Amino acid sequence: MERRDFLKSAAAGTLSMTIAAKAFGADVFYPTGVDKTLFQTFNRVKDPANKTPLEKSHAPFISSPAKVKAGEPFVVEVSVGENLHVMGPTHWIEYIELNIGNEPAGRIDMQPRGNLKPKATFNVVLAKEDAPNGKVTLIARQRCNLHGLWESGMDVEVA
Repeated sequence: MERRDFLKSAAAGTLSMTIAAKAFGADVFYPTGVDKTLFQTFNRVKDPANKTPLEKSHAPFISSPAKVKAGEPFVVEVSVGENLHVMGPTHWIEYIELNIGNEPAGRIDMQPRGNLKPKATFNVVLAKEDAPNGKVTLIARQRCNLHGLWESGMDVEVA
């Protein structure tokens, strides 16, 4: 066998093995089917009265007082879903973040291993200037490795 023929067959074999490994590897690491449309934009609850099981386990759930005093700290808890999202090596929450309007307030990054509960607690202080019309919107976001980016919001009155 000439050197040129050997190199051609080695390159072709390597290419075919790489393609086969990518095609079959996804089934091993991600046995649950992935809906690619969930990764196109922010996902939100469409009908709060009739949430789907996916919305119940993925939409961020914000726990906060409805009314706060300017300059005084308060606690905002964000959990992933009303039914707490499961965490495992093939299906996990990558991060949870909280924004006050468009301004970032905090973020927690998570790992796919360990015994984690997808919850985050943020200590927040709002100034009177943060709410010129008396209200501010808290926006929570989370990203699931299989179901994309999810967002929820809650208005808080600032006195």
